[in-house]
Amino acid sequence: MGLITIDEGRCRKDGFCARECPAAIIELPGDGFPRIKPGREEGCTECGHCVAVCPHDALRHERIPAAGSPALRDDLRLSEAQAAQFLRSRRSIRHFADKPVERETIRKLIETARYAPSGGNRQGVEWLVIGDRGRLRKIGALTVDWIRKLAKDPRAVAAAPYLLPTIAAWDAGQDTVLRGAPVLVVAMAPAEVATGSADVVIAQAHLDLYAPVLGLGTCWAGLLQGAMANSPETRAAVGVPDGYPHHYALMLGYPDVRFFRAPERKAPKITFT
Repeated sequence: MGLITIDEGRCRKDGFCARECPAAIIELPGDGFPRIKPGREEGCTECGHCVAVCPHDALRHERIPAAGSPALRDDLRLSEAQAAQFLRSRRSIRHFADKPVERETIRKLIETARYAPSGGNRQGVEWLVIGDRGRLRKIGALTVDWIRKLAKDPRAVAAAPYLLPTIAAWDAGQDTVLRGAPVLVVAMAPAEVATGSADVVIAQAHLDLYAPVLGLGTCWAGLLQGAMANSPETRAAVGVPDGYPHHYALMLGYPDVRFFRAPERKAPKITFT
């Protein structure tokens, strides 16, 4: 059996699958039914475009189970207004309720985020979930230690004036690093994933946007990201293995605040050439 099989009773020989294949490995031979070009199966990135683009459900891919590839429903499509409000209403949450996040809910988030695009469809993003309060406190403390060292440079303070207030608030007993979030979700990828730095951020963006649908809120852990990138001790405390230079963390929890408006942003700078 080849990589793809065709239901000849359904196939209309329209060639959508061949035209859409990013690797250009599908052809339409003399009988008109699509097939993988001889000797080109290794070029398949398993993106699923051939399965997704067939309007007749005539194509099956050996590595893309049909059971996990549901048909798209028109009744679930967002209108333009719904999509715009959904994207504009996204807020960073910095006040979390004292409530744990169920493991199954986190799993549901990640199961959806795994559909994020990745370079070459490598799907090399891995996930680390930390929910131990003591460990989160240690991670925050190590991040502040890194900030203290950074703040000794006047140029760093000038570029990031929030550094000194962050230290002062931490010393006063306020968690200005992880904001008391009950969960930290880290997306990471090994060095051999060449597009890993982009892949982890795209995956986290998918999780970030899906979280409010489940009643959750998120905040990008930028201070922790700086510490992980520059402090091996902090990176080890988080649990990012050696050989995983690509990573980004999100705080996650149930919001202890509600927003009612979508504030204005700066006008975009657009250049058409």
